[in-house]
Amino acid sequence: MAGYQPPLFSTPLYLLVPVYETVKGVEKKSYPEPDAGMLFYASFRTFGGTETMENDIYSVVDTASVETWYRPDIASGCRIMRAVDGAVYEIVGEPENIGMRGQFLKCRVRRVKGGA
Repeated sequence: MAGYQPPLFSTPLYLLVPVYETVKGVEKKSYPEPDAGMLFYASFRTFGGTETMENDIYSVVDTASVETWYRPDIASGCRIMRAVDGAVYEIVGEPENIGMRGQFLKCRVRRVKGGA
């Protein structure tokens, strides 16, 4: 019986774990600068984005699929940053522990761009 075979983990990524701070009674979330201790390698595949229609406006959201070794610190509130170009992505939903074996992890991510 063949088990799950992951793709090659060749893309360097940084894990950005949020830091919560209470300012005037309101909890504020921020992300620290990446450091070498948070570097990991993964399979990072994009599919040309996801087409969406909101308020009669057509847009393409830059999405990707990430597969890597299982790490319990990779959670839905975290972000990842590609080490090559600095592109930042937020994790969408809860990462999947493939086969519940604590060996491989898979998640979907969405690009974080701009700001208002």
